[in-house]
Amino acid sequence: MDKITEASLLYDFYGQLLTKRKQEVMELYHEENLTLAEIAEEFGISRAAVHDSLKSAEKSLQEYEQKLKLVAKFMETSEAIGKIDEMIDRLAEAHAGNSGLVNSLEEIKSVINGLEDV
Repeated sequence: MDKITEASLLYDFYGQLLTKRKQEVMELYHEENLTLAEIAEEFGISRAAVHDSLKSAEKSLQEYEQKLKLVAKFMETSEAIGKIDEMIDRLAEAHAGNSGLVNSLEEIKSVINGLEDV
């Protein structure tokens, strides 16, 4: 996973644990793609202060993940769901003549797809 994707994912999971200012800096930098200079101008602070705030926020997010491992668990669960989904497709294809089994497999698949929407 690249650094930008990782930062966004960590922010999605743990962003609410940051101070309001750090949340704003993270959002402006990662989501709005503003430069450090543009963010500094927005808040009336130095570019260095923005850089420090951004690095501090990213470090905090990393520390939360090291302790809680929510992103890692999410990634593992997503991968497992994908594998289960593929297995259901193969079973349904192999037993296409058994409509009862195929219907049951489709019901299981709909439950799994509902989990991905949460």
